[in-house]
Amino acid sequence: MNGRARKLRQQGTQAEQRLWYHLRARRLAGRKFRRQHSIGPYFADFVCLDARLIVEVDGSQHLDQLASDASRSAYLESRGFRVLRFWNDEVLSQTDKVLEAILLELDGVGRQPPHPNPSPRRGEGL
Repeated sequence: MNGRARKLRQQGTQAEQRLWYHLRARRLAGRKFRRQHSIGPYFADFVCLDARLIVEVDGSQHLDQLASDASRSAYLESRGFRVLRFWNDEVLSQTDKVLEAILLELDGVGRQPPHPNPSPRRGEGL
C-alpha cells in the first residue's frame, strides 16, 4: 500500500500539488492533513483524520465514473467521513474559494447530511 500511495503522490496533478501546498504550509497547516491516505480499499487525495474530512480533487476523467465515485463516497461516508470534491480547474482558478469551503467544513459551518451525488462540492460546484 505504501508504494502505491507514494506513486500516487509523485503523479499528482498540478491542482493536487497546489492544494497540498496550502493544506500543509499555509492557512490550513495546523489541521494535519494527510495526502493519498488509504481508507479501506481506497486512497483519499487529502484526509484530515481529526475532523473526519476527505477532500478529493477530480479531473474531467471522473465525468464517466460518477457511479464509481458515488460508491466510493458512500463507502467513505459509511466510515464516518465527510467528502468534499472539487474539479482540478476549480482548485487552480479559485484556490481561495476552495480553501474557504474546506475551512467552513472543518469549522462545522459547511456540515450537511451526506449527499449521494459524488460530483464536486457535493454536486454544487463553486
